[in-house]
Amino acid sequence: MSYGPGRMGFGLFVPQFKSVFSLSSSTVGFIASLGFCGFFVGLLAAQALLNRMGPKTPVLTGLFSALTGMGMIALAQDTVMLATGVFLAASSAGFAWTPFNDPVHRKIRDWDRPTALARISTGTSIGVVAAGLAALALVFADLPWRYCWAFFAIAALAAFILNWSVLRRIDKPQPNATAMPWRELCSFAASPLFAIAFVYGANSAIYISFAPDAFFAHGGIAGIPKAATPALVFLCYGVFGLTGLLAGDVKQAIGMSWLLRLLMSASALSLILVGILPASDSALLVSAGLQGVHVMMTSAVLAFWSERLFPDIPSLSFTAALLASAAGSILGPATAGSLSDTFDPATMFLATATLPVATACILRDRHARERSVRPDTPEPYRYPQSQS
Repeated sequence: MSYGPGRMGFGLFVPQFKSVFSLSSSTVGFIASLGFCGFFVGLLAAQALLNRMGPKTPVLTGLFSALTGMGMIALAQDTVMLATGVFLAASSAGFAWTPFNDPVHRKIRDWDRPTALARISTGTSIGVVAAGLAALALVFADLPWRYCWAFFAIAALAAFILNWSVLRRIDKPQPNATAMPWRELCSFAASPLFAIAFVYGANSAIYISFAPDAFFAHGGIAGIPKAATPALVFLCYGVFGLTGLLAGDVKQAIGMSWLLRLLMSASALSLILVGILPASDSALLVSAGLQGVHVMMTSAVLAFWSERLFPDIPSLSFTAALLASAAGSILGPATAGSLSDTFDPATMFLATATLPVATACILRDRHARERSVRPDTPEPYRYPQSQS
């Protein structure tokens, strides 16, 4: 709910928002960036709440924020109310994800953690697919877009109740488990993690904010109502994003550096296809699918990579990685909206694609280390393959 409709739902309805609220591309970019600013604030607040109260409080705070924000969007009468709802809905992602890293680190053995973290992050795909299906159903039922956001709000309430019933049984971390100062995260060995996170945040935010509308503006897929185009983008994005479940296995097979190069290349190709072939049916399917693979697999990589670099503070280190991602998400859409208005959408998408291309070219094997940045931290025990 938080990373699906909460963080990405705005992009699903940009064509309707532009029509109802008379939004320019620059305004769309500003509102999207404001949402990711909420994500940034939520990340900071979640870490403080986790340290003091355990994982239940930040997760439930995030889901309540999602419920409130989605309800505001459903009832929005002007741009200010819409933007405030987007801010609150997107902030839920900052509150609700990183607190899971701490109990995973404390409750699940080392060998199984990458798989567990990949499964948690891939819940985004389920949320994206559900959002796309809901929007598609509204198109064929000829219902207003506000009904969809009302449905999201009800689903957020259900997620709140479910997480309350489960997480109340999880104890909070020991005080010394989260006592490491933030400054110790500023390690040169961790800089590739934060650089990848920043580029990932910028790419994914620009794509989800502008790509559905770009395909919509060029007619969508032949034989399917034009209004269904953003929903189809979300469906392809979410379905292919389920490959995030395999992130840990692929990393074991080809290594972290090659996995990251492939994911950055997938993102670049996805953006290029939107820029040069926005009227192509196959380009829509391939582009959305590649972006889904990039987003879901990279988010899983950030989860278990940060845990490997900082095993003493798995939640705080993941928060730091996501703060870098959020910084990219804040700067990306606002800049992209201005570029789109100044030049054209094609130029904006092609310019954005240079970020992952440059990252893939610069990345070296030594950058993707999986050992603790602190030399005095013992290497975790690796369970044999037969016991995984």
